[in-house]
Amino acid sequence: MSKLTADIEQNLALFIQETKQSELVWGLKNEDGWLAVDSTEFENSEVMPFWSTEADAKLHNVEEWADFEVLQIPLDIFVEDWLLTLDEDGVLIGTNWNSQLEGKEMEPSEIAKLYIAE
Repeated sequence: MSKLTADIEQNLALFIQETKQSELVWGLKNEDGWLAVDSTEFENSEVMPFWSTEADAKLHNVEEWADFEVLQIPLDIFVEDWLLTLDEDGVLIGTNWNSQLEGKEMEPSEIAKLYIAE
């Protein structure tokens, strides 16, 4: 059962906590690349969703995203490589989207600061 709720700030905190524990981040990828969608919060921005557990990522591996694979990314590579590249590309990070596809959308550099701060 998912620990994610309607509280997107709590889901963000859970994302940081659980990925630090497991040292893994989960995302969806198909033959065209990693899932990225238009931001609902920021105009003309793309957001790439990631989850802190495989189970929560799999909940989204349905309907229009059914052709994606649920894959893990080691946390050190996510923080040291992905966040830098996505920041340069202007792509936002969506953390622990719940079943309503609600989640915090943040600049990758802001996510990186959360790992350093704790």
